[in-house]
Amino acid sequence: MPDFDDYLIVSEFPENSVERMVVAFRGWPDAGDAATATLNYLLTTFNAEKFAEIDPEEFFNFAQERPRSTRGKDGTRHLQWPANEFYLWRGNPNSPPVVLYLGTEPHLRWRTFSSLVGDVARRCGVKSVVHIGALLDAVPHTRAIRFTGTSTNRNIQASFDKGNIRSSNYQGPSGITLPISESLAARGISYTSLWGHVSHYLHATPNFRVSLGLARYLSDMLAMPIDLGKLYSMADAFDREVEKVIAEDEQLGKYIVTLEERYDAASESREMPNPAELVMELEQFLRAERGGGL
Repeated sequence: MPDFDDYLIVSEFPENSVERMVVAFRGWPDAGDAATATLNYLLTTFNAEKFAEIDPEEFFNFAQERPRSTRGKDGTRHLQWPANEFYLWRGNPNSPPVVLYLGTEPHLRWRTFSSLVGDVARRCGVKSVVHIGALLDAVPHTRAIRFTGTSTNRNIQASFDKGNIRSSNYQGPSGITLPISESLAARGISYTSLWGHVSHYLHATPNFRVSLGLARYLSDMLAMPIDLGKLYSMADAFDREVEKVIAEDEQLGKYIVTLEERYDAASESREMPNPAELVMELEQFLRAERGGGL
């Protein structure tokens, strides 16, 4: 097992055990930047304090995930490296503290990386981790947001079942979240994964409508006192921008009507349409409407 001290930059671990942790990753598990927007909102709302970060040197190909150059007011340039940072919200008398982890999916050494995240969680005394993610799907933005999820925590899984949040039937290439879940399970830490489904034809980011849904579920699951007011406003502004774009694109508007009909019929029969087939239909539809060119 790796020695996490070799890979971590730590200011100070929490003095007392923190039993709950929320995780989100940039990259593949974050369609429309919806999940990381939720995590960033929590960091700002709770004024969370960073206590540790993972040194990116061993886990990233910097030719793929290049560090960003920034320039300060004094003209000095600084590099921002791919970040994997752990924050602490200290809680209040009515809600216990939470570790918040905002990461970037690494390129290299996934098993070592996952073991490292598991060791940090165990070091903090974490007993339950909730990962929030977002994926592209052939779902109309005009319908209630679709969520899928699963949990090894019986109470959370029961709430998922009651709320008709089904587990995904996806099989294929995995993101970093599955190795993370296995690392946590090996340490006796329960793991919950909640995914918001982002309409595949929406390219505006962040998708604050999905972010709002994720935040609401977190508030309910973890009894976190999240002030959702600003997030509601950002979601409404996002919706207005989406409607403006669709109003200016007649072909896309026609496709959405077709998608709504298919989606509603599938919902009634409880058989969801195949996302890959619907994406192909979108491409064919737009080619036909635009005379063979996208």
